[in-house]
Amino acid sequence: MLYVGVRVRKQGDRRYAVTMAKTLWGVAKKPLAVGGMLTAQMVQTVQRPDLESFTDQDPSGVFGASDLPPLRMIVLGDSTVTAPGVEPLDACWARRTALYFSDRYRVELISLAVGGSKIADVRGEQMHQAIVTGGDIAIVCVGGNDALRGTPINRFEAAFDETIRSLVAAFPAVAVCGVGDLGTIPRLPAMARGIARVRARSVDHAIGRVTDRYTVPKTRAWGPEFEAFETDPNIWAGDLFHASAEGHALYADAAIPLVEEALRRSDFAPSGSGESSQ
Repeated sequence: MLYVGVRVRKQGDRRYAVTMAKTLWGVAKKPLAVGGMLTAQMVQTVQRPDLESFTDQDPSGVFGASDLPPLRMIVLGDSTVTAPGVEPLDACWARRTALYFSDRYRVELISLAVGGSKIADVRGEQMHQAIVTGGDIAIVCVGGNDALRGTPINRFEAAFDETIRSLVAAFPAVAVCGVGDLGTIPRLPAMARGIARVRARSVDHAIGRVTDRYTVPKTRAWGPEFEAFETDPNIWAGDLFHASAEGHALYADAAIPLVEEALRRSDFAPSGSGESSQ
């Protein structure tokens, strides 16, 4: 739901409030209007010299004893993966997930993610890198930047569909992260938060439609388990835009069962186990 600030002229004059809300919603739901408004607000958001600034990190690594069966995880996406501002790096959700599975597999975690990526970047670059690299499971986490930068939903869904279709053909298992409530980002100006919330929900629904088509598991991204993003300031890194280590712990709580389900659906048997995963 889009929340807009409408001042009622006098007590009980609900008709005016409803009319104004519908008018603003009519503007906000138009792609060009949404794109222009969000772009302007995002420029304002970026220009905050009073806040900390962080760069991408690479969560790639090898976890687990050398005598365990191998499991190669390829992660594609945006700064949700590159974890700007998360300290220590082992606290990011991708490493938390790899470490969780490291008691049964020797996990090789390979991140191809780049902060700021949209679905066009993942489809055009990271997807091909992932297929060439190869692995046992591909995890896709993208969509937040498309929501914030006004990518039309039909264009996003078409590109996401192509990406997932290609990865399903190339990997034994594929898993997908949903896009949660971007309206909780503290750094966003108040005017942008309602639109960001609506856009994020629309992108998450598009992701869900694609994962349903290809029977690929997707994380739940909306619900009471994520309320801390709105109520707990410790959830956010110092730039007030990216999740902190505490926020990544919540991401990991969603990602770990996601990976388990993806491996279960694929009847995954790691190479060297004497079984086939194909």
